[in-house]
Amino acid sequence: MKALRKVLVVDDDPVVGKSFQRVLASKGYAVVTASDGAEALRKIAAEEYDAVFTDIRMPGMDGIDVAERIKGRQPWLPVVIVSGYATADNEARARAVGVSAVLHKPLSPEMIEESARDAMLEKDAGAVSAAHIAAEAAVPVAPSGSLSEPVPAIEPAEHPAIAYLAPILGLVYALVLPFAGLLTLLAVSFWYAGKALAKHAGGMRTWPRNVALCIAAPLVGLVYVLALPFVGLGLLAWTELRAVVKPAEAD
Repeated sequence: MKALRKVLVVDDDPVVGKSFQRVLASKGYAVVTASDGAEALRKIAAEEYDAVFTDIRMPGMDGIDVAERIKGRQPWLPVVIVSGYATADNEARARAVGVSAVLHKPLSPEMIEESARDAMLEKDAGAVSAAHIAAEAAVPVAPSGSLSEPVPAIEPAEHPAIAYLAPILGLVYALVLPFAGLLTLLAVSFWYAGKALAKHAGGMRTWPRNVALCIAAPLVGLVYVLALPFVGLGLLAWTELRAVVKPAEAD
């Protein structure tokens, strides 16, 4: 069964409450009445309503004060001012408070029905807006950038082994070659020296050549030791350059 829409009519004249009851009961509304502002505020605090219709002139609190207090507690609740003594100043005060409409007595059934329908539309629109805001607040925000922006894929290098091993191999090559050159220097020096000494008994004719070989051998070995580190570094640079440039050319 469809729930009734509940309205509160605040007026010290019971005839007004009966008029609302007679018009709205057959339209699917439950009409509750209050004789003054204090009673109205108590009923609003105790249960929920879909709209409030209040007179301006009542004992104690006037209708605009009632509307202001209702809006302060439930700003989404439509409040309609109903009065036979509404002035321009009163209407301006009511509009400033945030009432939905100002109805002037005497009220016709059409005015009552139409104002109730408009109040329900206002309340439903406010509920939809509040739900939309809550749904937007529940959507998680992206840490950075637009959600529609594609994330670029990270492609592996074409030859990852070369890229990682080339510096190590080049460094080992540059460090080992000087020791290899030094060993070569000693081996060549001893070889030429031994050969020269072995041939020393052969006569003075071979002595100058043997002396020249003994002098040249250390010089050749020294050049070898000095040159090989630069050769190793050159090979290292060439290997790195090839590992970087070749994938770029493939792209």
